[in-house]
Amino acid sequence: MSPAEDAGHESTSTTPAERPIPHRMPAAFIGHGSPMNTLEDNRFTRAWAEFAAKLPRPNAIVSISAHWWTKGSAVTVMEAPRTIHDFSGFPPELSAVSYPAPGSLALASSVIGLLSPYTAVIADTAWGLDHGTWSVLAHMFPAADIPVVQLSVDAGATTAQRVALGAALTPLRDQGVFILASGNVVHNLAMMSWHEPDTAFDWNTAFDDRAREIMTTDPIDIVTLHEHPAFSLAAPTPEHLQPLDYIAGLAVAAETTAEVLIDGPMMGSLSMTSYIVGS
Repeated sequence: MSPAEDAGHESTSTTPAERPIPHRMPAAFIGHGSPMNTLEDNRFTRAWAEFAAKLPRPNAIVSISAHWWTKGSAVTVMEAPRTIHDFSGFPPELSAVSYPAPGSLALASSVIGLLSPYTAVIADTAWGLDHGTWSVLAHMFPAADIPVVQLSVDAGATTAQRVALGAALTPLRDQGVFILASGNVVHNLAMMSWHEPDTAFDWNTAFDDRAREIMTTDPIDIVTLHEHPAFSLAAPTPEHLQPLDYIAGLAVAAETTAEVLIDGPMMGSLSMTSYIVGS
């Protein structure tokens, strides 16, 4: 039985449980953009915060960040994950940001248990929370008081395999776990037009539109997105796009589609478009 087929079955894994969640917890893919968004108040960061304010308080969070790209899957297994400043050339205020959320050994064990039938999973004690995670959570849950476990993006998997891994995480949503995938649908830094924040090249718009069509109509078709004529421009390196595969998998497992949280083609060759998968 595939992860997509059995993701809705009852799991014996346990996660932190502060209180019951009346409905399945939504999941989201967030286009995180520059780490400077941590410090900024703009239409994207406001959308993230407004979305989080409408959620039931999660019991815990699993974050799948583009900035942890590994061969195979890895999960942070630590009680106090460090804040990783995985960038350079930004103001010292950004390097001073701390997101001291606790980890969760129980949730890490659950993630490993759910994914291990389908892939090798490393229990990692060295990584922490990178800016793909904390730049978003700083707006969603600024108190940093909800346990966070980070799951790496499997660079060696196929799109279909990452979709299946996302589907396998479905039982966590019924245990009050918020699953956050963080990347960018279009991420070509070499071609960015820094002085035109609200523009998008035609190929950017075409690729972003196709991704939106897939996610909002038939998420399993994410496996065909690499066939798009603009794929090599939109994802010259694929790590920022690949977290979307996990959210597509959650939608497939739930037999539903995603909705757009906020549209975001910008600076010619970047997209901040973000998606929500509800119950």
